[in-house]
Amino acid sequence: MPGPLRGPRPAPRRPAPPRPASDGRTAAFVGGSGRAPALPTRAPADLHPGPGSGTSGPAATGNGPSPRRRSPGPLTGRLAATAVAAGAIATAGHALATGLDAPTGETQADLSLSSASNAVSAADALDAATTGVMAVSPGPDRAPAPHAASLAKARKVADAATAREAAARAPKFVVPAQGRFTSGFGARWGTSHKGVDIANVIGTPIVSVADGTVIESGPASGFGLWVRVQLADGTVNVYGHVNRSYVHEGQKVKAGQEIAEIGNRGESTGPHLHFEVWTPGGTKINPLPWLSERGISLGAEKD
Repeated sequence: MPGPLRGPRPAPRRPAPPRPASDGRTAAFVGGSGRAPALPTRAPADLHPGPGSGTSGPAATGNGPSPRRRSPGPLTGRLAATAVAAGAIATAGHALATGLDAPTGETQADLSLSSASNAVSAADALDAATTGVMAVSPGPDRAPAPHAASLAKARKVADAATAREAAARAPKFVVPAQGRFTSGFGARWGTSHKGVDIANVIGTPIVSVADGTVIESGPASGFGLWVRVQLADGTVNVYGHVNRSYVHEGQKVKAGQEIAEIGNRGESTGPHLHFEVWTPGGTKINPLPWLSERGISLGAEKD
């Protein structure tokens, strides 16, 4: 009896050969050679040719929807450029160990680092192209504003005007010292008293009556120690019996500036200032009218 009918046996399925590890991956070699990363040799597994490509597959036969090809994100170009820069930097490290480049005298490391800098710049440019963000390097220090010089000049002019106003408000003449007016100009005790006396304790400030120049500061017969100040019109003010002088010959002084202190030196009956006024010709005149003409009063004479 004939046996059952048997169809042709299907050929046994052989296992597919293992796929290389590089399928679908980008092999980047970074080392001393400084070469750019190798491009993929085979297309990734998840990418399929579309219709009309001449290659068999679901998309070619129309049995299934055509998968979309994924476009690389903005980070892909950045990673590639970074890999290039990393290779250049590694080359620079290798060149440091090899020494100088004989023809140019530059080190291989210098050249490699220059390449690395260019690669990083290229990475920045590529990043700007893919992300729309451009890296901006800091610019040089900005020059001062063009009107700064004008402001400084205006400030100087204003300061000078303020100084002139202050000088205009400053008193031109002041009382030489604070104290009691004890003796006037003229005959006294059978002699001629050529000045006025202002009594106060030792150390009381003596100030210049007016602006002028110190023509003498030091010992003087009868006064013990004196200071003489010549005014612009040639008049000389004399300050006698001073305890200590704070000025020197040739010094310019202003009205109200402290020049000495009241003392009891020389032929004196007690601590006081003896003040005299000499005309440009050397004549000793009564200080009271001269001070009064300049708005200064010593008050009533008191013993």
